[in-house]
Amino acid sequence: MLRIGCHLSSSKGFLAMAQTAGSIGATTFQFFTRNPRGGAAKQWQREDVQTMLEYFEKAGIAKPLAHAPYTLNACAKDENIRRFALETFADDLKRLEMIPGAMYNFHPGSHVGQGAEMGINLIADVLNRTLWKEQKTTVLLETMAGKGSEVGRSFEELRRILDKVELSEKMGVCLDTCHVWDGGYDIVEHLEDVLREFDTVIGLERLQAIHINDSMNPCGAHKDRHEKIGQGCIGIEGFRRIVTHPQLKNLPFYLETPNELEGYRAEIEMLRNMAE
Repeated sequence: MLRIGCHLSSSKGFLAMAQTAGSIGATTFQFFTRNPRGGAAKQWQREDVQTMLEYFEKAGIAKPLAHAPYTLNACAKDENIRRFALETFADDLKRLEMIPGAMYNFHPGSHVGQGAEMGINLIADVLNRTLWKEQKTTVLLETMAGKGSEVGRSFEELRRILDKVELSEKMGVCLDTCHVWDGGYDIVEHLEDVLREFDTVIGLERLQAIHINDSMNPCGAHKDRHEKIGQGCIGIEGFRRIVTHPQLKNLPFYLETPNELEGYRAEIEMLRNMAE
């Protein structure tokens, strides 16, 4: 069965988040480690996490994906912003060790006029200063749409980051369907070619998760505007190919579409039916 979920608020605690996922038919979910616009993180209670893990066993939920705040920019020009990224990374990774098999996804960042190469070096520096040999959490670079000075607009840029990370075995990639589409990768008419390119440049073994979102924009727009499944430029048939593809169908999928819970419930059911 397709493992699929959506983004949920963690404000009411881990068990409540897991129960909400179960109530809409989700078998996984994504959550922010702290306020998506930044700031201090709410303390995690080990008992709350343990109760959530026990619920996972009963409900068939697995592969929760933690998402770093949007304000985390590891390659910012401002040193204070880079310091926030470093401190947030270190704090989040330490706490995520409480969740076996956890994954931590982040936007590589924007180089803000410093150039992609400088951005790549700064991102790798943060990773090299925060990853450690014994950690169990896998850190995921997210594919980006390429708006402004975003780093990660191409598979090649992600590869260059990975090549500079000393503990690269702790790293993976989260492919966002809206982002790669807006970035110029035609996953509708040329999905096989895109996956072949990903495998050649990065390696499909690095692909650990998929953000499954439609796009308001045509391929190559570099704008990053998410749309509900089937209501954008990727379209229903595009998603049917994605969720049934032999190299993708066993990965966890996370919806980030502009929806409330009932909308997510409907999309989960629709995508799961496509995959059967």
